[in-house]
Amino acid sequence: MEPVTLRTERLVLSIPTEADIDAITAACQDPEVPRWTTVPSPYSRRNAEDFVGLVASWWADGVETVWAIRRDGALAGMIGLHKVALRPDGGDAEIGFWGTDAHRGQGVMTEAARAVVDFGFGELGLARVEWRAVVGNIPSARTARALGFRYEGMLRQGHSSPRGRDDAWIAGLLASDDRTPAEWPVL
Repeated sequence: MEPVTLRTERLVLSIPTEADIDAITAACQDPEVPRWTTVPSPYSRRNAEDFVGLVASWWADGVETVWAIRRDGALAGMIGLHKVALRPDGGDAEIGFWGTDAHRGQGVMTEAARAVVDFGFGELGLARVEWRAVVGNIPSARTARALGFRYEGMLRQGHSSPRGRDDAWIAGLLASDDRTPAEWPVL
């Protein structure tokens, strides 16, 4: 699959390139990024170089769609649909994202995620998008809730990273859902 660029009112989402390597490396020095994600820690420039190469191969193979989130030309984070499984009855994918410190708390991730979810349901024909986060990741949960994801529970040791296993919250959004935010017992 060829990489697709998505545009919103304030953002451009496009495949990360070699030009993003230094910004990705710098962003991943923020302890909040590896705390809640599978990003290696410590994170080196080589990690960013490898990541950019992997993203290109994922797009080419059609297995994952990952975008760099840019606001006014600056890297604001990463977002993607992972483990895309397309089937005749529609497919499903897991959305994952992280944001840079300078862009948190400004609605950037919700705006980017809305565009990615729309792409998944529209262009990819997904039936379900799943969200998972380490228990306690309130900002991520607020983003998912704002998008209309329905809280489905807690998975014991359901999140694995290079640092081990953590309990995970899980929520889902169906293509047929109205996307009105619902109550979540963890928020």
